[in-house]
Amino acid sequence: MVSRWLRIGLVVYVLGGFGVGFAQDGAKPTFFARWGDFYRTDWKPLDPSAPVAAPAPRRGLPQALDSPPFPSADWSYGGSPTIGEADGNSYPLMTAINGARSRTKVYGWVQPTLNFSTSSGSNAPLANNLYPNRLEMNQVVLYVERLPDSVQREHLDWGFHLTALYGTDYRYTTDKGYFSSQLLVHNRQYGFDPSLEYLDVYIPGVREGMNIRVGRFISIPGIEAQLSPNNYFSTHSLLYGIDPFTDTGVLVTMQATKQWVVQAGLTAGHDIAPWAKGAKPSATVCGSYTTTSVNNNFYVCANGINDGKYSFNNLQQYDGTWYHRFSKTLHMATEAYVMYERDVPSLGGTLVPETGANGALCRAGVQSCFAPEWAFVSYLNKELSPHTFVGFRGDFLNDKKGQRTGFNTKYTETTLTLSHWVGTTVQIRPEIRFDHAWDRNAYDKGTTQNQFTVATDLIFHF
Repeated sequence: MVSRWLRIGLVVYVLGGFGVGFAQDGAKPTFFARWGDFYRTDWKPLDPSAPVAAPAPRRGLPQALDSPPFPSADWSYGGSPTIGEADGNSYPLMTAINGARSRTKVYGWVQPTLNFSTSSGSNAPLANNLYPNRLEMNQVVLYVERLPDSVQREHLDWGFHLTALYGTDYRYTTDKGYFSSQLLVHNRQYGFDPSLEYLDVYIPGVREGMNIRVGRFISIPGIEAQLSPNNYFSTHSLLYGIDPFTDTGVLVTMQATKQWVVQAGLTAGHDIAPWAKGAKPSATVCGSYTTTSVNNNFYVCANGINDGKYSFNNLQQYDGTWYHRFSKTLHMATEAYVMYERDVPSLGGTLVPETGANGALCRAGVQSCFAPEWAFVSYLNKELSPHTFVGFRGDFLNDKKGQRTGFNTKYTETTLTLSHWVGTTVQIRPEIRFDHAWDRNAYDKGTTQNQFTVATDLIFHF
């Protein structure tokens, strides 16, 4: 399967790169020629004398970072496009289709990964390279998207987003009720997931602007996201590997002032469709504050809050994130959370845990128990050039009752990465990582306390 996808990508590149499909006698270049021209231009070395393109229109605070090499130029918040920022992106496929003139855009990426590990059976709870010592196709992603124009203040505008994801990473995005039998019933290595489908409505007259999102969207707090280009590193922190991925419902995001963003929403719970058994009305409330210097951002959320009783991924999450910029080229990103579920079936009792939702390692003699976990992660990232940065990540997770990982232990991981872009369309992220379980064997299916991995991915945007 992996070799087939790599061959398809190579054929597309060769066809475009060598100009197959050019019209004869100097006529207008055909689709594949235009596609290839985008990459040839994008991969050329930077010309210092070339005119610099004007930045996309925006209002509000200035951008905090350079992107690339970092995933985003702004301190991010979830559940909404950045209010006051225009869609200035151009993509190879849309350029080939119509010269990138359309507000509706079709684009995506392929992400093969390679890892070498001291484990042989499983890399869990490391995410996303679950299978050790393998070349895998983690993600083949197609987006269809229209962003609302939130720079203007004159009229309502709208947008939408559709995602199709195929690869081994589908297991980390699966929601119960969305083709979930691939994982929950069959445990397939490769699968498909329609990860994000939502409608955005932008209302300009409410404070500095308001966005209403309806549909399935990424669970909003945190530094990381399952979709690869949105992340600093190829692999995920332990913290992110066990928290919710997507929610389905309604989320309102208001830019209250240039510095304050407030959010409130109602969803069906974490990682579950509204029509699936176990869905519960759940509240989300968040606030984001950025200093006028954009050197600091604080983002806190109470996420997916209801009665907290055991159900499919019914995690009660209280999350805080702090971004700090030392300079335009050096910053840190730090996140901490507490999560829990009540009345989780004991693995030593007679209650049967729900398929795909672990029981807990409760004390002897009880049928269910309170299952909490808390975690902390911090990134330190240094830009070396407009196309390259290095990053360090330290991570701590205490899965007190083993309800999220299967082992009641404390974990740590440390990771060092180099992220390099070729133009704006190819990203390579090699990393080295060491994981340790402090209280018992929890790696390689519970046979060792330590795990060392060397891995890399390649993201090819189209």
